[in-house]
Amino acid sequence: MSYEILDISRAHAELEKAGRSNPGPWISHSQYAALACRNIAQKCSHLDPMQAYILGLMHDIGRYVGVTGNRHLLDGYRYCMQFGWEKAAQICITHAFILKDIGSLLGTYDMTPEEFEMMRDFMETVTYDDYDLLVQLCDKLAMPTGFCLIEKRFVDVALRYGTHPVTVPRWKRIYEIKNHFEQIMGCSIYDVLPGVVENTMKITF
Repeated sequence: MSYEILDISRAHAELEKAGRSNPGPWISHSQYAALACRNIAQKCSHLDPMQAYILGLMHDIGRYVGVTGNRHLLDGYRYCMQFGWEKAAQICITHAFILKDIGSLLGTYDMTPEEFEMMRDFMETVTYDDYDLLVQLCDKLAMPTGFCLIEKRFVDVALRYGTHPVTVPRWKRIYEIKNHFEQIMGCSIYDVLPGVVENTMKITF
């Protein structure tokens, strides 16, 4: 099988196509997440800003199918794998697993038992790198209307999915990831997110 190259043009085209299939605020959320990934990666010499941007654009691509719960993770993984985009496929799943534990997933488990076991097996064997961690972080920095403080996104998710025993451990892990990147960058992540304060203040739920 010959695999296709996922470059920035193709990533934009894929997100545009997905938006036609399932319009919604998830498109602009993905765009802001991608910009956050790029801006932070530009301050991290071991990361490729363009690769980070592409992975941010694609992290929710499984939503092209329609309005689903956790199924969009597998839908994105399968979609990317058919083209050989292995890292993008991985991040379609790992961005949701702040804690590397199948039981830590929030939202609706709208998968078959076989699909659930597939995801469990995947999570038991996958190895995270800083691209996985970066997309996890930037997913929490992007609302559909712009960049936001992490705490605003925490409230947004809690209002939509409720709070769970894993909620606070997930928050703590995000702060650990934030600190990890800030140590590498030598500055606050918010220094590279234009308008984050203004956007946070104007966001309503």
